[in-house]
Amino acid sequence: MTDVTAPERIPYGSHELQYGLLHRAEGAARGTIVLIHGGFWRWNPDYMNGPARLADALAAEGWDVWRPEYRSVGAGGGWPATLDDLGAAIDHLGGLDAASGPLIAVGHSAGGHLAVWATTREGARVPVRGAVSLGGVLDLRRGEADDLGPGAVIGLLGGGFVQHPERYAAADPAQRIDPRARVRIVHGTADDVVPISQAHAYLAAAHAAGQDAELLPYDGDHGVVIDPDHASYPLVRQAIEELASRE
Repeated sequence: MTDVTAPERIPYGSHELQYGLLHRAEGAARGTIVLIHGGFWRWNPDYMNGPARLADALAAEGWDVWRPEYRSVGAGGGWPATLDDLGAAIDHLGGLDAASGPLIAVGHSAGGHLAVWATTREGARVPVRGAVSLGGVLDLRRGEADDLGPGAVIGLLGGGFVQHPERYAAADPAQRIDPRARVRIVHGTADDVVPISQAHAYLAAAHAAGQDAELLPYDGDHGVVIDPDHASYPLVRQAIEELASRE
């Protein structure tokens, strides 16, 4: 493993939450991982720190890791600002020297939604063709029906599917599958925050569309998947390696 330096804070917009933390590996990086935090798209200053140890572990293995913050519900986010910010944060990599090699989006919980959604962005200056969801919300209509959060999907999109079908069509990974992208889903069988039914629903739609998508289940709950000391971490590494080798 390579040594890891302290992350660099880099703004990608003028709002106080439009910044990212860039964890650089020493020497030439193997590629770049966009690591997106969760929190049901709601504002909480602690959420940004959740994946910090995972970022350090991945950087120690030779990856540049870009951890974007974004406007979330309660802090100027929601529809469409949260999605706009994530897209802008990824595109900002085009002006840095950290966008070389494979570019893979990895996200936890609501960040898993954003990571997989990023593979479907239209007009992206820095395209993402591979995503790893860690316990992600990948079917927003099902998430609304199951009241995940609770009320988190409605909070993100400003209403339910009946009121805003066009927003769901624009934001729901299960409705916006790009068969050119590759997706890996690492999800806990004991996850009672975002149930594994979310993964199964996405996989059904992905396979029907001809996408290379795979579920890598682990024994555990929702939060442990971002712990590099947990038994699920080898699955996270496996998912990233599979996508990187096929970029």
